[in-house]
Formats: sequence, structure tokens, C-alpha cells
Amino acid sequence: MATQQTKTIGRLLLSPAVALLLFWMIVPLAMTIYFSTLNYNLLNPGMETFVWFENFTYFVTDPAFMASVQNTLVLVGSVLAITIILGVAVALLLDQDMFGQGFVRIMVIAPFFVMPTVSALVWKNLLMHPVSGLFAWIAGIFGVTPIDWFTDMPLFSIILIVSWQWLPFAALILLTALQSLDEEQKEAAVMDGAGPVSIFFYITLPHLARPITVVILIETIFLLTVFAEIFVTTGGGPGTQTTNLAFLIYSKALLQYDVGGASAGGLIAVVIANIVAFFLVRIVGRNLEA
Repeated sequence: MATQQTKTIGRLLLSPAVALLLFWMIVPLAMTIYFSTLNYNLLNPGMETFVWFENFTYFVTDPAFMASVQNTLVLVGSVLAITIILGVAVALLLDQDMFGQGFVRIMVIAPFFVMPTVSALVWKNLLMHPVSGLFAWIAGIFGVTPIDWFTDMPLFSIILIVSWQWLPFAALILLTALQSLDEEQKEAAVMDGAGPVSIFFYITLPHLARPITVVILIETIFLLTVFAEIFVTTGGGPGTQTTNLAFLIYSKALLQYDVGGASAGGLIAVVIANIVAFFLVRIVGRNLEA
């Protein structure tokens, strides 16, 4: 009886916070659904008309939509591949005894705490600028024509910037996992004649399977909404070469003033993100149960 009363009191105490959270989520979602059924342009206030599902049809049939979906998938997949592969390598290096180990770890993790807008500006003006950037200066030393990164390789440039931001996160999670690896397993493998490569593929990598899965899940959730890096550097161009779903929705709402179309696009993006999250959660669940 006492246990039941405790549960009831706990639920009553939590109910205001839960109600506030639901209100905080449901009201914006309901407004987005409502706006998605309107022909609502910010340049024509007071002239809204119901068009029901026409905004969804218009958004999906827009040529920029398929390009944005493709760019989003390429961006997410490329950044995941780079951060996982390099994250494992960096974690292995940081796991070794070295002089100034604490300082090195802090410097490696530091990029993750830099705001996306700031890091994008640094890469754009100090590193990738075709005239005064560091990469242009290095190219000049070797007598090579500097690359105009955001014109010749715009999407690859965005991938580099975002990968630089998320690499410390992956390395930190994987380093934590490495430090929990039982050293006795390695010692036994060495005594049996196993080399470094065999130890990595048969002991270290299987041990990192779960943290790698968690890194993929967390990074994917945030990478689907990359915006600041694109806005600061390329503005979605040239053309639609760096336009992802998040930037396409922004351009619909605040560049074309089409609130109805942007709301429909936002709902479509939410559906896509939930589908991706559903499969990722299933994958994570299987790895955690293994």
C-alpha cells in the first residue's frame, strides 16, 4: 500500500513538468501542421487561404527537394565515415602514454566546444580562402594553383568543416571505451603470438562496437540539421550543391517568404528524421543486447 501511495505521489509531482513539456512540444507542432495547410506568404499578410495538401506536393516536386535529400545523405554519411575512422585512430593515439598527455587531449577535444558559426568563419576566411587562406599559402609554396574550395568543391568543404567539429566528440567517446578495455586480454593475445593488427581487429574493434553505434546515433541526429556551416560559407550554393533539407526549409520560409511551403517541408523533414532514428535505435538496441 505504501509503495502504491509513493508511486501516486511521484506521478502527481511529475505531472506539471510532463504537462509543460507536452505543451511545449504540441503547440509548435500543431501550429506547423496548421500553417502547412495554408497558402501563407509573408509578403501578403491577411490573404491566407486553405490549400490542404498542395504545399506538400509542391515541396516534394520542387527540383531542389531531391537535391537537398541527396546532399543531406551524402553529408551525414561522409561525416560519419570520417569521424568514426579518424576517431578510432585518434583515440588509439591518445590512449598511449606520452609527454603532455593531458594538454594534448584538451587540444584535441577543443574544436567540439567552438560554436558552428565561429568555426565556419575560421575555415572560410583563415583556412580555405583562395587568396589569403592557409591552404592557398601552402599551395603557393609548392607552386600549385590554390583551390577555390567553396566554388570548386563546395559540398566537400562543408563535409570537412563539420567533420572537424564532430571528430573530437567521436574520439572522446571511443577513448573512454578504450580505457575500459581489459589489458589482460591483450597480454594473453600477445603471449599467443598475436600481432598489433590481429589485436586491433579481434579484440579492440569488437570492444568498440557499442560506443561506435552510440556515436553514429547521436551524430546522425545532429547532422540531419546542419545549417550554420552552410549559411555562413556557401549559402546553399553554388546552385543547390550544398543545400540540405534544413537550409531548403529556411530558404522557403525566410528567403521566399513561403511559410506554408516551409511548414510542409518541416513536417516532411520530421518524418524523415524519425524514420532514420527508428532504424538507428533498433541497431543500437541490438548492439546493446549483444
